[in-house]
Amino acid sequence: MQRAVLVDHLLKDFEVTQKEPGLAGSVKSLFSPKKKQVHALRGISFSVMPGELVGFIGPNGAGKTTTLKILSGLLYPTSGLSQVLGYEPWERKPDYLKKIALVMGQKNQLWWDLPAIETFELNRAIYEIPKKQYKETLDELASLLEVEKLLKTQVRRLSLGQRMRLEFIAALLHKPEILFLDEPTIGLDILGQEKVRDFVYDYNRKYGATILLTSHNMDDLINLSRRVIVITEGRIIFDGALDELVSRFAKRKTITVYLNKEIDLKEMESIGKVRKVQFPQVVLSVPRTTAAVAAAEILQNFPVGDLTIEEESIEEIIGKVFKGETVSKSKTR
Repeated sequence: MQRAVLVDHLLKDFEVTQKEPGLAGSVKSLFSPKKKQVHALRGISFSVMPGELVGFIGPNGAGKTTTLKILSGLLYPTSGLSQVLGYEPWERKPDYLKKIALVMGQKNQLWWDLPAIETFELNRAIYEIPKKQYKETLDELASLLEVEKLLKTQVRRLSLGQRMRLEFIAALLHKPEILFLDEPTIGLDILGQEKVRDFVYDYNRKYGATILLTSHNMDDLINLSRRVIVITEGRIIFDGALDELVSRFAKRKTITVYLNKEIDLKEMESIGKVRKVQFPQVVLSVPRTTAAVAAAEILQNFPVGDLTIEEESIEEIIGKVFKGETVSKSKTR
C-alpha cells in the first residue's frame, strides 16, 4: 500500500538577522546586518499510512509546525524528500490542494466581518465543489459540530470555540484525504475541546482520512492518537505506540503507601521522593529500576496496611516531552 505521507532526511534552515539592543544596534543591523542560520529540521524521516491518526509532539520550537507547513506546501524544504499522496507539496498543484487541509488553531481563514457562510461559499467556488455535494457536506458538518444556527452570524460575534468549529467546516468542505491539524484545541474551554476531539475522531473513522496532529493538550493525544512521533530540536527521537512511549521514557515509578499509624516521614524520605502526604496515604516517587527494592524496604520497616506500585502517568511523560526533558535513542520507521 502506498504511503499517504513520506518524509526522508528532510532539512529546513532559516536565515535570521541578529540585532544588537538599542537604537545604535538597530541602525547597525540596518546597514551591516549579521546573519545567523537556524536549523529548524535536521534530517527527519517518517511515513504515515492511509487512514492513520498520528500525534506529532514535542516542545515549543521543536519543528512541528515547520514540518506541517512543508507538507502542506507553505514552505520549501532546504533538502530531503517530502511527498504527500505521491505529490511534491511545494509544487502546490491544484489537484494536490484539493486533497489536503491545514487547520491551525492560531490562524483564521474565516472573514472576520462576514458570516461564516460567506467564506464557505467562496471555498465552494475555489475548490469547484458541485452545489449538491456542497450542501450535503455543509449540512453534515454543521450537524456534527452543532453549529447550524451560527452559519449566518458575523464571525466577530462568535466565541473562540464556535469560531474553531466553523474553521473546521471551512477546511473540510472539499472532503480532504489528508488533514494537518496544528494545535486545533488551543484556547478552547473543556466543552469546546471535547467537541473538536469527538469530531476529529469521527471524521477519521467515517472517511478514513489520514490525520497528522500536533497538540500540547494531553487529552488530545491520549484520546485520539495510538501512534506518536516525538520531535525535539529538529530531530525525531521516538516514533511508535503511545504505550511504548510511556515505557521508554518513564524513568520513575509511583509507590502509594497506606499506613496503619503515623510515622516520621524523614525515614521514608531516605527511600524516595515524598510527593504527597494525606494520612494514612503517602505517595513516593522512586527510580524505575529500584521500585521493587524500595517497596520491599517500606514493607519491612513501616506499618503498612496496603501498598501499590504504578507507572508514571501518560500526562507526566508527555509533559516531560514538551519540556524537552526526555533523552533517548531515536526510533524511526
